[in-house]
Amino acid sequence: MYNILPYTYHQAKKLGVKVFPSDNPKYKIEIYDNTGNFLFYGGSPKYSDFPHYIQSHGLEYAEKRQALYHIRHAKEIAKKGSRGWFVSKLLW
Repeated sequence: MYNILPYTYHQAKKLGVKVFPSDNPKYKIEIYDNTGNFLFYGGSPKYSDFPHYIQSHGLEYAEKRQALYHIRHAKEIAKKGSRGWFVSKLLW
């Protein structure tokens, strides 16, 4: 099961959503609105993310990985409110 770090909880609070570890093994997190309605699954457990890169490799390396993630997923994160947008804000 994915360990959600304080960075992700902080980001979720800023976005007005709630996050929980996913019960679906294909994803890291489940995203809910503040009324408890399910919105999206997000994040592949096969890959690391910004807060985990900070823990394992330090901030400088994590920022490089973050920049590459944003380039690679630019089309997915462009539309505000989409699954890709939420995942980028919460995990990156």
